[in-house]
Amino acid sequence: MLRNWIARLGRVADAARGSASDLLEDERGDVPGWVLITLMTAGLVVLIWALAGPALAGLFEQAISSVAGI
Repeated sequence: MLRNWIARLGRVADAARGSASDLLEDERGDVPGWVLITLMTAGLVVLIWALAGPALAGLFEQAISSVAGI
C-alpha cells in the first residue's frame, strides 16, 4: 500500500513538473503584451494626474487650512 502511494506521488510530481515547465514556456512570448499594458497604464496615470492634479492640490490645501484653523 505504501508503495502505491509513493508511486502515485511520483506520478503527480512528474505531472506538476511538466505543467510548470509548459506554463513557463508558454508565457515567454507574451512580453510585448505586458509592455503595452504597462505603458498604457503609465499614460493613463499621467493623463489623470494632469487633469485632476490642480483640483486635488486645492482640495488638500483647503483641508490643511481648515485643520490648522481649529
